[in-house]
Amino acid sequence: MTRRRRTLIAACALAVPVLGAALPAAEAAVPPEHAIVVCQSASFYANYDSAGGPSGLKRVLGYGDKIGHTPGSHPVYNGWAASFDYGPNDWGYLRIECVGGYDSW
Repeated sequence: MTRRRRTLIAACALAVPVLGAALPAAEAAVPPEHAIVVCQSASFYANYDSAGGPSGLKRVLGYGDKIGHTPGSHPVYNGWAASFDYGPNDWGYLRIECVGGYDSW
């Protein structure tokens, strides 16, 4: 192995940890896609438990309220979608059929 090749390999080996520290973690949260409530009213719950269903009613959202949900990234449990309410900026669960109008705002 030539000296130039050894130097290049050493430089690459030193650069990998530095680059890894600059990149975000793989488990970083996915920002929600912009959507709206497409039902006339949708109950927005704090939690979802697979045994008991939704719990902790936070508020009722109306048609056109700005929310966020990313299909394929944010969970949906038995039709209840993890969603972000952009009004008070908090997470909760509402029925997936009430999420629509993606990229409408």
